[in-house]
Amino acid sequence: MTTKTLAKKIAQLALTKKALGVTIMDLRKVTDMTDFFIVGSADSEVQVKAIADEIVDGMDKLGVQLWHREGVSQRQWILLDYVDVVVHVFHKEARSFYALEKLWGDAKIETVEDKIPKKKVPRKKSTAKSS
Repeated sequence: MTTKTLAKKIAQLALTKKALGVTIMDLRKVTDMTDFFIVGSADSEVQVKAIADEIVDGMDKLGVQLWHREGVSQRQWILLDYVDVVVHVFHKEARSFYALEKLWGDAKIETVEDKIPKKKVPRKKSTAKSS
């Protein structure tokens, strides 16, 4: 699996737990530290952990092992390091404070949307008579 494919799979896993503002930052032309950052945020500390857990579980199922993890006990910023792809799951206030997209502004940034189309809720027909 290419690192770009890995990054996209991780981003989709984050979206399954309703991560907000998921972006893939391509750092290959900016640094040799890693190929991609995945950045996403959540409204609560519980959701931050749920997103990170979903990513770890999903990658384990694919046979992709986590190299390093930080921030689990604080739940404000959880970092998941897969060597060539580094994931940052932020509480929304922490994401604003650290502003990784601005810090790494030279990177190509792609916003990731949920692939699953939302179900349309059928409209109920009005039974009221007009006069």
